[in-house]
Amino acid sequence: MKCDLHVHTVHSGMCTVPVFTRICRESYNDPDEVYATLKRRGMDLVTVTDHDSIDSSERLRRHPDFFLSEEATCHTSRGTEIHVGIYDIQERDHIEIQRRRDDFAALFAYLNERELLFSINHAFSGLTGSRVEADFDDFAEYFPAVEVLNGQILPAGNGHAEAFAARHRKIGLAGSDSHTLGGLGRTYTKVQGARDGREFVDGLKRGRTAAFGESGSYPKLVRAVLEISCAMMGERRWTMALAPLMSGVPLVVLAIVAREMAFANHWGRHTSKLANAVPALSR
Repeated sequence: MKCDLHVHTVHSGMCTVPVFTRICRESYNDPDEVYATLKRRGMDLVTVTDHDSIDSSERLRRHPDFFLSEEATCHTSRGTEIHVGIYDIQERDHIEIQRRRDDFAALFAYLNERELLFSINHAFSGLTGSRVEADFDDFAEYFPAVEVLNGQILPAGNGHAEAFAARHRKIGLAGSDSHTLGGLGRTYTKVQGARDGREFVDGLKRGRTAAFGESGSYPKLVRAVLEISCAMMGERRWTMALAPLMSGVPLVVLAIVAREMAFANHWGRHTSKLANAVPALSR
């Protein structure tokens, strides 16, 4: 069975880009259109991982092949921001997750007590801000799963995530992370032999997973930014005054891509060196 494990809708809130935080959403995807698109692209099961929200479930819970998930925005004691994918949850789990999301000890204790699968998403991306070495120590020690293939992250970032997961024997997950309809279902996780949602989730927890599909790319990111910008202008007509700025999108995205490559390669090399140094120190 196949499922895109990283999906956003209009309920993911406002974007975090300075200046646009009050006028532009993270995603304009309608939940019903998301469901239809994922099914049309061959997904056997559907989940949604909105940022700190489960509001899409009001529209989608009627589907027997839908299960509830979310992407929690967490801040470490070191001030860094991380995104945690948490899968097959109940509404009461969402409430407790939101209460604990900035208290790692309490959050991990709750997730483990409830036997919920959770992953560190886009670990080698700088889109959520800076990283410190201790963040990767936490990823290795506390997280059962790592997102190894993200449809918006460049191949370098996904490659380092896959290597990190292999070194630390983590479950590998995949999802499109698509904030527009275009990328949905083009990156996904497969659990071979699963016959229903329960067996699929059980297979995830047991690590019987395989990642399939696309990484991110420069053209793909440019297209997504332009689509979101057009959706913003459709919702708030007055923002059409910003239309001339769209000509600068390719250059801005090029700068983001360059920064992302540098970020991924820096931390990829660093975590690899740390892993190689541990056996040497133990001899």
